[in-house]
Amino acid sequence: MRILFVRHGNPNYKDDCLTELGHLQAAAVAKRLVGEGIEQIYTSTCGRASETAEYTSRELGLPAIPLDFMREISGRSIDGTELYAKGNPWEIARWLVSKNESIIHRDWAEREPFCHGRLKETVVDRVIKGFDPWLAQFGYVREGEHYRVIGEDTAHTVAVFSHGGSSTAVLCHLFNLPFIQGCAMFRIDQTSVTEVVLPDRPGELITPELWLLNDMAHAKDIEVDHTYGGL
Repeated sequence: MRILFVRHGNPNYKDDCLTELGHLQAAAVAKRLVGEGIEQIYTSTCGRASETAEYTSRELGLPAIPLDFMREISGRSIDGTELYAKGNPWEIARWLVSKNESIIHRDWAEREPFCHGRLKETVVDRVIKGFDPWLAQFGYVREGEHYRVIGEDTAHTVAVFSHGGSSTAVLCHLFNLPFIQGCAMFRIDQTSVTEVVLPDRPGELITPELWLLNDMAHAKDIEVDHTYGGL
């Protein structure tokens, strides 16, 4: 099975939609995805992701199926504490690195400053708990740190349109990394394509393989805004 994760185009976060640049990016990535053999399209329920998915949906003649658990994460405070960078996990990761602090703790959500925010709630309780049941319908069931292939017909390709945060959360879950480490390691630009392959070996335990990360070849002639935000 192949999963193509696509981040939304340049957003107007206030109105949760695409900017003019975002529409150009979405059209470009749709053209790039035409030859990928995509059988199903899924999208976060946030407007900026669903608008991005619409371009590929029209190109391929496939409906975009909503996945509410893939909407963007939230890093805001739950107890009134003023979080560094307002809870933005990418900025917090850089801040921790600048202080020579570890970013590989598995209990990161219980540590400062994350213990005051909603990242555990929105990453663990929503994104991850929603992702594994979704993946199971394709014949991959989580067992410990790996997946058991229970289906006989698992050679499918799907596209998932989402966000920098929710897609990073899934990647960290698939590869058993602390979320904050993924924020420091994985770059997910606007309309970038990240490809994860789950081997088709019925009955066996497998681990996902990262075949492509942050591919932006389709946007080489289009402006790219590398900033994160909108949490």
